[in-house]
Amino acid sequence: MSTMLKKDYSKTKPVCKVTFTLPAEAAQGGSEVRILGDFNDWSWENGYKMKSGKAEFTTEVELTAGKEYQFRYLIDNHIWENDWNADNYLPTPFGVYNSVLSLREVAAAATAKAAATKAEAKPAVAKAAAPKAAVKTATKKVAEKATAPKAEAKPAVAKAVAPKAEVKTATKKVAEKAAAPVAKTAPKAAAAKPAAAKAAVVADDLTKIEGIGPKIAELLKAAGIVTFKDLSAAKAANVKSILDAAGKRFQMHDPSTWADQSKLAANGEWEKLAKLQDALKGGKK
Repeated sequence: MSTMLKKDYSKTKPVCKVTFTLPAEAAQGGSEVRILGDFNDWSWENGYKMKSGKAEFTTEVELTAGKEYQFRYLIDNHIWENDWNADNYLPTPFGVYNSVLSLREVAAAATAKAAATKAEAKPAVAKAAAPKAAVKTATKKVAEKATAPKAEAKPAVAKAVAPKAEVKTATKKVAEKAAAPVAKTAPKAAAAKPAAAKAAVVADDLTKIEGIGPKIAELLKAAGIVTFKDLSAAKAANVKSILDAAGKRFQMHDPSTWADQSKLAANGEWEKLAKLQDALKGGKK
């Protein structure tokens, strides 16, 4: 069972409610778990206490959005544990890594909200302008009635020029027949597009694999590993080299079980995958 970060952004305030979850087995038999980080000065006394359940420890914390926070779980005030689905990991002077929570997405949400507010204001202007449009329409109708007698004299002119229109129509039909053989070849070019669409590969959610967070999933996809089948066929040594090349914060991860997990996921054997993940800790045996 993996750790989890659930983010619920406020629609009215620049804050985000974050649900932190730590599996019971990750607590290593501990009875009390607290979250320490930048948001409480890494203080056990000020740490956010997690509620103990049958299978996990959980708590909800409201934090200011638009920031990044480093944090870790502290068990019984002496055992540290990371969140293995964090947004990032940063090294510390003590030779370990801190988990990183990123709440930058709220900026995009605020922009979208501002745009929606402007869009809502526009109909009022349209309504205000409507009476003027009605006046113009009424004026136009009066003008049409006043000029109606003159329009009755125009049909004779229309009949006189009708033969020219017939000539143009006949000419157009001849041109269409001449161009018809060229148009027949067009469907072949269009038929090639559906074939290209079928070849597109649908990416799997690699974060369902224990030990893989959003950042690592991006690294794997950049290396051409986009599906569970791809990952199940990849050698652990090759995956490890991808992590090592990405920097120190990714070198701490062990991909030795990812292929086995991915094979079960690719075959849709989710119950077997859940049992396997229950026996893992951060994706490790």
